[in-house]
Amino acid sequence: MPYRIAGIDVHKTMVAVAVADVEVEGDWQFERRRFGASPSQLLLLTAWLVERQVEEVVMESTAQYWRPVWDALERDWQPTQRTRVDAKPTSGALHLAQAQSNSGRHGRKRDFPDAERLVKRLSAHELTLSFVPDVTQHLWRTATRRKYQLTRNRVQLQNRLECLLEEAHIKLSSLVSDLLGSSARRMLRALASGETDPATIAALGSARLHATAEQLCDALGAATDLHPLYRRLLAMTLAELEVIETHMQQLDEELAALLRAHQDALQRLAAVPGLGVDSAQQIIAEVGPTAGTFSTAKRLASWVGACPGHDESAGINHSHRSPNGNRQMRRLLNQAAHAAVKTKGSIFELLYRRFVVRLGHAQAIGAIAHRLCRLVWKILHDGVTYEERGPFVTKARAQRRAAKMIRELRSLGYRVEPVLAPSSNRA
Repeated sequence: MPYRIAGIDVHKTMVAVAVADVEVEGDWQFERRRFGASPSQLLLLTAWLVERQVEEVVMESTAQYWRPVWDALERDWQPTQRTRVDAKPTSGALHLAQAQSNSGRHGRKRDFPDAERLVKRLSAHELTLSFVPDVTQHLWRTATRRKYQLTRNRVQLQNRLECLLEEAHIKLSSLVSDLLGSSARRMLRALASGETDPATIAALGSARLHATAEQLCDALGAATDLHPLYRRLLAMTLAELEVIETHMQQLDEELAALLRAHQDALQRLAAVPGLGVDSAQQIIAEVGPTAGTFSTAKRLASWVGACPGHDESAGINHSHRSPNGNRQMRRLLNQAAHAAVKTKGSIFELLYRRFVVRLGHAQAIGAIAHRLCRLVWKILHDGVTYEERGPFVTKARAQRRAAKMIRELRSLGYRVEPVLAPSSNRA
C-alpha cells in the first residue's frame, strides 16, 4: 500500500494541496488540488484526503489562517485514518511547520511548489515543527493571552491618562503613587464631572496619602479653569478603563472555571518565588497541567528558548545567545526571574548575587529563568511541592506568603483550605 503525504500551503481564502507517494523511487510525482477556506470547502478537502488515503499532512503556520484547516483535519480526517484496520503508527499525523523552515529562494514563491516543498522537507526531516496543543489547552491559551492583551491595554491607557493630565496641567501623578488607585479615581471622577474647586477634589483623597491637602490643592489648581474638552476626554478614559477591568474580571472567572480541575498544580506553581496565581495559569495554559509533551526539563527549556544556544563553526562557538522559542513562556520566565531575585532570603536572590558578578545582569536573569523553567517542569511533571530553603527564610514569612496566595486564589473563584503539604514530597 502506498504511503502518501500531503503538503498544504495555507492562505486566507484558499489552500493549495499537493499529495505524493514518498515510497516511490525516482522523480517526485505530485497530485495537485486547490480548495477554498470556507467550512464547506474544508469538508471537501478532508473527504479528498481520505479518498487519496493520505497518511500524514503537513502545513505552514501562516498567521492564524492555518487554524481552521487544522481543526477541520483534526475533527474529520484524523480519526478516520487512525481507526482504519490497516492503520500504521504514523497514520493520521498532523504537522505544523514553521514558515521560515520552508522558505524557498527569493522570487520563487508559488503556491503548489511551496506545498510540494513541504512534503520533500518533511520526508528529509528538514522542517522545524511546532507544538500544537489539544482543543482544551488551546482554549486556555486563548483566554490567558487575551487577558495579557487586556493587561497591556490597561497599562497603555494609564500612560495616555497621565499624558492627558500633564497636558491639562493636572500634576496628580506627582503626588499619588497609583494613578488608577481608589483615591486617584475619586478625584478624577470629580474632575471629569465638572468640579472646579481644588479643595473639594483634594478632600476625596485617602487620609493615607503622603501628600498634604495643600500639596494636592496646588497640584489640582488648574481645575478652576479647565477646558470642558479635557473633562470629556477624562470621562471617556475612565469609562474605557472600567470596560477593560470588567472584561479582565470576566476572564478571571472563565479561567477559574476552565482550570478548576487542575487547581492542585496551579497552587504548587504559585508557591514558587517570582510566580503567582496569574502567571501559574498562563504557564499551565502554555505547557499543560503535567508538561507531558516534554520528556525532560532540558527539552522544555529548549522549546521555551531559555537555554544557551550553540552557534558553532570550525569547532569555535561564536555565540551563546538563546534560541527563539515560545514567546509567552520566555516573557513569563523573565518576569518571574526579575521578581524572584528580589524575594528576600530566597535561593534565587543568592544565585543572582553569585551570577551577576561574572555574568552581568542580563545573563544572570537568563540563568535564573533557566532554573525556573526546569523547576516548573519538575513541579508539573513529577507533582512535587516547592519548599524554600534559603538561609534567611522564616516560618512567619512563609506563612504570610501562603496567606497571600490563598487570598489571590479565592479572589479568582477557587475554593482553598489552608492545609499543610506533606513533607515527603518536596522539591
